[in-house]
Amino acid sequence: MNLNATLIVQVFVFIILVGFTVKYVWPPIAKALDERANKIAEGLAAAERGKSDFEQAEKKVAELLSEGRTQVTELVANAEKRAAQIVEEAKTQAANEAARITAQAKADVETEINRAREVLREQVAVLAVKGAESILRCEIDEKQHAKLLSTLKQEL
Repeated sequence: MNLNATLIVQVFVFIILVGFTVKYVWPPIAKALDERANKIAEGLAAAERGKSDFEQAEKKVAELLSEGRTQVTELVANAEKRAAQIVEEAKTQAANEAARITAQAKADVETEINRAREVLREQVAVLAVKGAESILRCEIDEKQHAKLLSTLKQEL
């Protein structure tokens, strides 16, 4: 009988423990588990929203990059066109300047040639006068004549 009474007391204590647990312990645990499940669900929903927002942001960034690349390509093309125009203008200006400088140089050369001719004419005239004067002062002798002419040649 001891065994039956012990068993009955143990069953009675177990039922009291189960009742206490169900009434006082289980509701806070269940509440905590429900709260935790809700937080996890909210976190998963936020993660899904974040993932979709991230995908939208990636699409927007890709579109902006594409637009930026297009604009950069257009700017580069415009810059290249402008550079080509500037080069052509510079070539035209350089050709005009070269023609002007060449014409000026030709005119300067022609002027210098004329001056040199005048100077040479004057020098030849002076030498001719000197030569004639030397010839006239000296006796007319073939040797002296030749000597004077060679001296004149050296002076020229």
